[in-house]
Amino acid sequence: MKAARLYGPGDLRVEDVAPPGAPDAGWVKLRVDAAGICGSDLHNFRTGQWISRSPSTSGHELTGTVIELGEGVDTVAVGDRVVADSRFWCGECAQCHAGRRHLCASLGFVGEVCDGGFAEQAVLPARLLHIVDAALDERVAAMAEPLAVALHAVRRLPKTAGSVLVVGCGPIGGLAALLLSRSFAGTVLVADRNQARSARVARVTGATIVDLDRDAIAAAMANAPLLAAVEATGSIAAFTQLLGVLDSGGAVAMVGIFHGRLDIDPNLLVEREIALLGCHAFADELPDAVRMLGELSDPLLALIDRVIGLDEIPAAYERLLAGKSDGLKTIIRMRQPVEPA
Repeated sequence: MKAARLYGPGDLRVEDVAPPGAPDAGWVKLRVDAAGICGSDLHNFRTGQWISRSPSTSGHELTGTVIELGEGVDTVAVGDRVVADSRFWCGECAQCHAGRRHLCASLGFVGEVCDGGFAEQAVLPARLLHIVDAALDERVAAMAEPLAVALHAVRRLPKTAGSVLVVGCGPIGGLAALLLSRSFAGTVLVADRNQARSARVARVTGATIVDLDRDAIAAAMANAPLLAAVEATGSIAAFTQLLGVLDSGGAVAMVGIFHGRLDIDPNLLVEREIALLGCHAFADELPDAVRMLGELSDPLLALIDRVIGLDEIPAAYERLLAGKSDGLKTIIRMRQPVEPA
């Protein structure tokens, strides 16, 4: 079968490999139907920060069909369509026992500690799988995991905030804007240097595009204070600008993957009572995200940048790292649909 495997920083190869054997007890073999390319995939490709085994098949945003069960698996059946939880937790540490698996002391991710979804088949623990509607478009199903990440960030924001600024219209920022447009009563603002991408997010979500400028934001909000923001760029420069436009008492849900280190005066946070809220993956939001997929299918499809095949993954990495996209998500479809005669 074909798989996209990461050997080291900058070294991703699509190659023919042996398909996985029979799954161990508690594990399940999937025919992968679709997978999404995540910003963390690109970060790992650039930096090698999370490479723990080489080579490893990348991809943690995946949906597939169950084709074989390991001994003792009774939570899914052959033929079920499923999406995968990306988090590979230990189940033994204090955080896991407290239900905070996303903060597991030895947390890893699918596609790093075990082979992931950039392949025609994958083998995963049954505990990570959630059944989805068999009629759901696999392109939509592949967006369950990033939708859960966006939902976690949105839920970290103070519930009293009437309006929210989303900085960065990439996959998580755009999905956060979509969720906010349906849950927050106030204005949803979006800011991104990529004008085509912010325009698409605004068109799909009804958000208002702004520059990271205090006067522009004040005008968009009729001079109401900006007390909540989602930082989804991972850009030190953008984050610094954001702190300059956020009003005192505000909170930032930080979900972007940063390159570099912050250099800020902590007194700014103290004197203005700014709360920085780290958002790591998701907590218990994946089942909720799965339930939302049906009603969100149309906007999710409208936010997809491109649908590609396995062989096109290296070129897609190059394009995405260069910032050449006007949509949010590149989806890998393992088998192209058959056009009607």
